[in-house]
Amino acid sequence: MRTQVFFGILIPFLGTMFGSACVLFMKRKLNPMLQRALTGFAAGVMVAAAIFSLLVPAMEQSQEKGQWAFLPAVVGFWFGILFLLVLDRLVPHLHMNSTKAEGPKSSLQKTTMLVLAVTLHNFPEGMAVGVVYAGWLLGKAGIGAMGAFTLALGIAIQNFPEGAIISMPLRAEGISRRKAFFYGTLSGAVEPVGAVLTILAAGFIVPFLPYLLSFAAGAMIYVVVEELIPEMSEGNHSNLGTVLFAAGFTVMMALDVALG
Repeated sequence: MRTQVFFGILIPFLGTMFGSACVLFMKRKLNPMLQRALTGFAAGVMVAAAIFSLLVPAMEQSQEKGQWAFLPAVVGFWFGILFLLVLDRLVPHLHMNSTKAEGPKSSLQKTTMLVLAVTLHNFPEGMAVGVVYAGWLLGKAGIGAMGAFTLALGIAIQNFPEGAIISMPLRAEGISRRKAFFYGTLSGAVEPVGAVLTILAAGFIVPFLPYLLSFAAGAMIYVVVEELIPEMSEGNHSNLGTVLFAAGFTVMMALDVALG
């Protein structure tokens, strides 16, 4: 069981690392259309994961509340949205293809703020993996091993293009391949940290699992709407991102049903 948990919380990080490794083999910067396609796919995976792996289980675990079963999901979802909103205001960071940093004024380098932007949004994904594995370990949340693995795998799938999307532009900025790979990988290191911290607090979070599942869902949806959708819709032929969004959503939905 411990081995399953170890690999489960490590899988999303590996997705980021393998995606970042693209910078070691690709000579040119990421094609804008390919970047929109990858971003759209990642966004679709995240939305499906938020719905089928987090929000639906949160409501299923609150069925004893009857017609108010939706309440923990709504409350947790909004806490996730507000949590990311506050972090966006407090942490200086720079989104891809943007020249103006967000958050408080800072003298940090552009590279650092780019990595901070991705790292900022990866922590809730690590929490999501930690929450479902904590529920499985305690056997009180109706979450099975395959359900937890499915969420981890889905996040790893969307982390692969995310790793490439962060490392390739860094290379285009003149940073060496090894450093670009390191920074891209570093942006995903926060996910296993978030997962481990959540699992360590498992004994305290069981009563709040529906809220925490929907909290992670809200944080993930915030990232999709605030960052990924604008990026996938930039420039001409923005419908490519929309089509890949649908593809990513379908893949994650199918995985959740087939494996969950």
